[in-house]
Amino acid sequence: VQLQASGGGLVQAGDSLRLSCATSKRTRSNNAMGWFRQAPGKERQFVAAINWNGGNTNYADSVKGRFIISRDRAKNTLYLQMNSLKPEDTAVYYCAAAAGSHTATQSYAYKYWGQGTQVTVSS
Repeated sequence: VQLQASGGGLVQAGDSLRLSCATSKRTRSNNAMGWFRQAPGKERQFVAAINWNGGNTNYADSVKGRFIISRDRAKNTLYLQMNSLKPEDTAVYYCAAAAGSHTATQSYAYKYWGQGTQVTVSS
């Protein structure tokens, strides 16, 4: 199973970015999926998760109301729309596929991980 994250970049505070995560066909379409991020010197933290059919989502408090997670099962692609970006959103963002079909906030629930994409927000 392969996950390929893309869409990161350097933006200014207040700007928007959309991250994408393409999954290989071997990824079961009934896996829950999620986004995590890791800033330099900090632990990896949960950002957002979506269940197998997109009907249920979960967000970290720090991004609630600004980020939107979605998925296109036909295209095997996961998205993270990030709006009103802040300098504290600067991190490497990772997409992941869970072992189960329900949303999960803990990294140990995720079985497959992408390579990460850098998001840098300047003030």
